[in-house]
Amino acid sequence: MLWGGAGAAKFPAPPPGGGGARAPRAPPHDRRTGTVSITPSTTAPGAEVELWTDVCGKGRRAKGNSDAFASVAHFRPADERGLFAEARIRSDAEPRSYDVWVTCEDSGGRATGTLTVVHHNRPSPAAPVKAGGGGAATLADRSAEAQGPGTRHAVIGLVLAAVAAVAVALRTSRRRRDPAGS
Repeated sequence: MLWGGAGAAKFPAPPPGGGGARAPRAPPHDRRTGTVSITPSTTAPGAEVELWTDVCGKGRRAKGNSDAFASVAHFRPADERGLFAEARIRSDAEPRSYDVWVTCEDSGGRATGTLTVVHHNRPSPAAPVKAGGGGAATLADRSAEAQGPGTRHAVIGLVLAAVAAVAVALRTSRRRRDPAGS
């Protein structure tokens, strides 16, 4: 359809809905996606982890969450590495892998990561433990060794007694032979 009257230049008709020029479209909302770096990525209940992300662009704030966290982690700017936060692992966290989600408050960006919680097994003794009140077991063990003579001391004592008996016997036999010599 052409637009214009008699004697006027013929131009194409404007699109339905008015105006000849279309307004520029607003840029789509910045929805960046990325990852969150978790250090250490394997940890125990009650421990603290460090979280880093650069998905927020020039954003200055973000929140991180996980079923393993005791509370929401609040990110803050840190050098040129992006945003930084610390989070404490719940003391009752089960040993398994947990998803971590970060949502940028200024730009709408999102980041995800994975954290593994393990329970450290305490080593069990391979041999019976010496019982006692603190260091008493060690002292009792030492005092048993120092309580009396052992076999070595008994043998040495018997040898010395035998030498003494021989000396007395020899001296007595000399006196009997030589009655005038004393």
